[in-house]
Amino acid sequence: MLAQWPAKLYTSSGISVHQHHHHGTGKALKWSAAATLAFVAFEVYAGIRSSSLSLLSDSGHNFTDALALILAAFGYYLQFKPADDVKTFGYHRAGVLAAFVNALTLVVIALYIFWEAAHRLLHPVAVESGIMLVVAAMALVLNGVIMLILNRDKDDLNVRAAFIHMLGDAVSSVAIIGGALLIRWTGWQQIDPILSILIGVMIIWTAWDIIKESLNVLLEGLPRGLKLGSVIDSMQSIEGVLDVHDLHIWSLGSSAHALSCHVLIDDMPPSASESILKRVKDVLCQFHIHHSTIQFEHAKCALSDMPCNIPIHQQGGHKH
Repeated sequence: MLAQWPAKLYTSSGISVHQHHHHGTGKALKWSAAATLAFVAFEVYAGIRSSSLSLLSDSGHNFTDALALILAAFGYYLQFKPADDVKTFGYHRAGVLAAFVNALTLVVIALYIFWEAAHRLLHPVAVESGIMLVVAAMALVLNGVIMLILNRDKDDLNVRAAFIHMLGDAVSSVAIIGGALLIRWTGWQQIDPILSILIGVMIIWTAWDIIKESLNVLLEGLPRGLKLGSVIDSMQSIEGVLDVHDLHIWSLGSSAHALSCHVLIDDMPPSASESILKRVKDVLCQFHIHHSTIQFEHAKCALSDMPCNIPIHQQGGHKH
């Protein structure tokens, strides 16, 4: 059963959608991806010209940023498509899947950076610190602008994955600027591969949270920040609710949660139980759960923590 929400605020799937805001975010993701791809080409050229592994590493990171933004734009578009006869819950998980792919690409890039950095530590290569400094400063400005654009939608897992890509690259740019200055002052060329290793570590660290959360959504785990016991206690505190069991809570997407459960109530006509259902849904809304399937029961099951088949006082089973 789905709570009835004002049409101007909620779609039929129960998720708040502001069409103009959605369109603006999708457009910003597309323009950000195009700008990042253009900068990647320039940074590869600058990295080869200056023999800087850290710039080449950063260009690889920037390339995954571009892929992240492209996938984020595509995922953001899909997750707002309405449900149909095949995708009955809609396309909410398209954005989560895009976030998962983005994070995996970051890990692969980081492993390659480690391999190249180890080779450079054994066989140092002279780099042009001036080019490193200028290009890293340009990258910092670009990433900062894109981060400001994406910041308004950080609550969306898909957009947050793209935001973290850009944040990681901004920090990388700051590190490269500092490394370029140190190379210029000390002449120690190993600073470049050491910076690359630090960038790789930071890439993996920023990717892990996205991998963990997106996997939790894809495997239908308990939504982040929710406690199963708290939801049960809140539902059982409602007058007329005797017990809650066979409870399942999962995420449809980064911000859409669903619930199904059995609720034991006193024996009463359906018209009288309607008020209990409304109070239950009001409680669930406090946990940001807008999709709910609630089955009322009037006889306690013998095995309440398992699928309900045999009532205590009946052998013939009861209807769901």
